[in-house]
Amino acid sequence: QVQLVESGGGLVQAGGSLKLSCAASGRTFRNAMAWFRQAPGKEREFVAGISWSGGSTVYADSVKGRFTISRDNAKNTEYLQMNSLKPEDTADYYCAARKYSSGSGYYIAEDQYDYWGQGTQVTVSS
Repeated sequence: QVQLVESGGGLVQAGGSLKLSCAASGRTFRNAMAWFRQAPGKEREFVAGISWSGGSTVYADSVKGRFTISRDNAKNTEYLQMNSLKPEDTADYYCAARKYSSGSGYYIAEDQYDYWGQGTQVTVSS
């Protein structure tokens, strides 16, 4: 089992920045990881993904150029740096991990992930 705990959410004005963290514990091993988000009344959507090695990343078009996903395997932690935040970024953000991945593999579908955090709320005001 892998446990994921997100932190760093909060309230920020449009144009501001937040950095989310996801700490992983348990049987971590070659886990590709990602961030998803869900706004009220909408389906959960992919935001950003990163391979186990950290060498491959992928972003949703809506956040490309504004968000950066990264990871520090020595600390078993992944991050999402969010810049130039917009009100439409308001959502609950979830960290996800796969049981096993190749070094360069990344994934964008919910059912490709096995472990999920409890979520952290991000609210962007006008």
